[in-house]
Amino acid sequence: MPFFSVIIPVYNKEKYAQAAVKSVLNQTFTDFELIIVNDCSTDNSRKEVSKIISEQIKTIEHLENKGLSASRNTGIKNATGNFIAFLDADDEWKPDFLATIKSLISTFPEAQLFATNYEELYADGIKVIHNQKLSKLGNDFLVDDFFELNLGKPIYFPGSLCVKKTVFDEIGYFDEKITYSEDIDFNIRTNLKFKLAYSTKALVTYTMFSENQITNSSVKNKVFPDLNQYEIYTENKFSLKKYLDFNRYIFARKFKAQNDLERFQKVTSEINFKNLNYKQKLLLRLPNSIVNLIFKTKSLFLKKGFMVSTYD
Repeated sequence: MPFFSVIIPVYNKEKYAQAAVKSVLNQTFTDFELIIVNDCSTDNSRKEVSKIISEQIKTIEHLENKGLSASRNTGIKNATGNFIAFLDADDEWKPDFLATIKSLISTFPEAQLFATNYEELYADGIKVIHNQKLSKLGNDFLVDDFFELNLGKPIYFPGSLCVKKTVFDEIGYFDEKITYSEDIDFNIRTNLKFKLAYSTKALVTYTMFSENQITNSSVKNKVFPDLNQYEIYTENKFSLKKYLDFNRYIFARKFKAQNDLERFQKVTSEINFKNLNYKQKLLLRLPNSIVNLIFKTKSLFLKKGFMVSTYD
């Protein structure tokens, strides 16, 4: 039985999938199996991945396209390791990612969730590391309040997360009905119940551009998480209430940018604006033409190596 089961869902990522797989096989900690779930790719993803030969690789083929959550769930259900790590097919791990997760598992036995920081890779080759202020809490630490720490750039994303397999027995799998921001729903369910151990090392490269990347695609017909179902937990956890409103702001901004005014009005009506900062409130009220100009200016700053954010 391997220590880790690593799951890579693949759907039309022929330019990136090989690099993702190789970044797993190049880990310094080698006690793992790699489960690749091909979700009916229509490009050459399957062909590219099949060029890599390793006894550690198991490939599963979906007979129909089921989506990212279903692909992750397929991997989880076929995993034999006690710890499940995820990597999307357009992202990459640094060689010591699994070794660092193994160290977190040994150091913090009370935790059942484990994650590291990450770097964002943009189309022009610029890499940005966020959450560096967390180093004041130590290089490795047990997170006291996940929701409070995630009122800005997430401290981890699925590609930098590892979950003890027994967690899925208690809280279930990824919600396959959700087709946009499914990780937010999963993060709420897991972090309400389990402890998270965290390393501030940026050990994952998160690609901010690629084919079929859902964060850059249209939200039309996408199913978003129902954040209202978690309001019942906010009475004794105010940080969760702020986290819900922060993500409603993110959703509202997306709806507004794509002129989905019905859903924009619905989600903004659910926000307690006391939980947003002045920049976030302003962006929701400005016309799209001005917001687009602001984000174009933000992109110019990024090319100069400066990150301007509405999260601070």
